[in-house]
Amino acid sequence: MDIRVQHQPNKAALAETYLLNAWYVGALSSEVGPEALFHRILLETSVLFYRKADGTAVALHDRCPHRFAPLHLGTRNGDQVVCKYHGLEFDCSGQCTHSPHGNGNIPKAALVRSFPVLERYGFIWVWMGEEPADESLLPDFGYLDDGPDTALGHTYLHVKCHYELISDNVMDLSHVDHLHGDFLCTKGTLSPLMAKVRETPRSVQARWDWTQRPASLLFSPYLPDPAGETQLFFDITWTPPANIQLSVGATQDKVNEPLGLHNTVGQYDLHTVTPETDGTTHYFFATRRNHLVDDAAHNEHMIQILHDTFQNEDGAMLEAVQAEMRTSDFFSLNPVLMSNDIAPVKVRRLLNKLKAAEAGD
Repeated sequence: MDIRVQHQPNKAALAETYLLNAWYVGALSSEVGPEALFHRILLETSVLFYRKADGTAVALHDRCPHRFAPLHLGTRNGDQVVCKYHGLEFDCSGQCTHSPHGNGNIPKAALVRSFPVLERYGFIWVWMGEEPADESLLPDFGYLDDGPDTALGHTYLHVKCHYELISDNVMDLSHVDHLHGDFLCTKGTLSPLMAKVRETPRSVQARWDWTQRPASLLFSPYLPDPAGETQLFFDITWTPPANIQLSVGATQDKVNEPLGLHNTVGQYDLHTVTPETDGTTHYFFATRRNHLVDDAAHNEHMIQILHDTFQNEDGAMLEAVQAEMRTSDFFSLNPVLMSNDIAPVKVRRLLNKLKAAEAGD
């Protein structure tokens, strides 16, 4: 039985640490089954997930207001949850609907917080803030829905580092030259380049265009000349609170327009992270490729390779960085900044600006 410490952090402290009025991924859609009670700590808050009989996802604070027992240790009664400790029953809105004690009187304070939920793109998104949930603040990642499931994959990792380190890692892809092996190898081509960085009030974008021989194993087997010279691109967009959409593609054709997924062998990736605590993070990943789209076996193979790459290379390095930093305050350590840091620094500054605006500072 997995019993984890229940969290109910100070609201003011949370507001200083996280952007709260935003959509965070709480779980893969596949993680929350039709009957089971699933739980996860998000933004230092224990959250219970389950599905109603009609399949709709529900998110409640995973804590009974009576003696603070974890509700995920309880049972289902139709669309309601029964606390295992003293039998209080709660509906999907968090309202206590039944007490087996005394005359059955239900105290007005017998409420569990209910979190707004959206289920899109293979994820269950949760609104953690106090303001009314705003669906328009969930970016459009509809490319993930455009095609067969045999070309779409999702995975999840738990990483022992502050969530902004993961954003730094994906926004600065020069690390691919040095950290990754042949599967993602860029052969030292990215480090000399300056990414083209563009900003909007709610996004930071970075783009690389380069040539290498051969392309990495991610694409070379699917090109006309696997060992030949190849043009490639990365196009990356960060949106709050912690979403990074990355498109990457390769071609050996002579293309007289900017490279994109329409004229390359490529894939559309979504990296989205949700803080668990100040030093641990839920890392969710989705990808859709535009080649071998009907090959389910290839799909499973590729997702496993990407998962293992993130875990053993990116994840291992980020955990080592976090252990050495011993803080989540990156700038307090006076880091040496270089040209490859432009995009990640802009992301950090924009996130701080959005948090300050939310706090009214």
